[in-house]
Amino acid sequence: MVKVTAVVMASILALGSTAAFAADTTPETVQPPANDALLRALGQNHMFDGVRLTEQQRQQMRDLMRQARYDLPGVNVDEVETMHKLVTADKFDEAAVQAQAEKMAQEQVKRQVEMARVRNQMYNLLTPEQKSVLDQKHQQRVQLMKQQISGLQQTSAQKLSMTE
Repeated sequence: MVKVTAVVMASILALGSTAAFAADTTPETVQPPANDALLRALGQNHMFDGVRLTEQQRQQMRDLMRQARYDLPGVNVDEVETMHKLVTADKFDEAAVQAQAEKMAQEQVKRQVEMARVRNQMYNLLTPEQKSVLDQKHQQRVQLMKQQISGLQQTSAQKLSMTE
């Protein structure tokens, strides 16, 4: 059941990621403030924080994102609807949910691979100095996530011990 929940949550996140790709319809003549539209489209709101990009790099990244919008496998709304019907059915069919979750997970994997490919191309547009700044910022975010997860786990453990 935990796996199914994880897959369903991943699917919901995928919908948000794909919607973000589709939502980046900024006209060519309007410059988004400091890459905001690009970052939202990637689902990496903080990926380039603290990295100063040249206009040429920004344009190359916009071009990559424009192409990715066409290459990215879309979210199949029918699959989400099928999962919803399975979840809201009078009788729970674990085998059907498992099969549907696996199918949706495979679609999500395809989207993640394509997004990673584009992010890799964007990363390789950076200078060594920019990569160093980006890597430092990434390490800071990872450290913060670890602290937040640790705090959540401690809070959950405290709640459990209070209810026993």
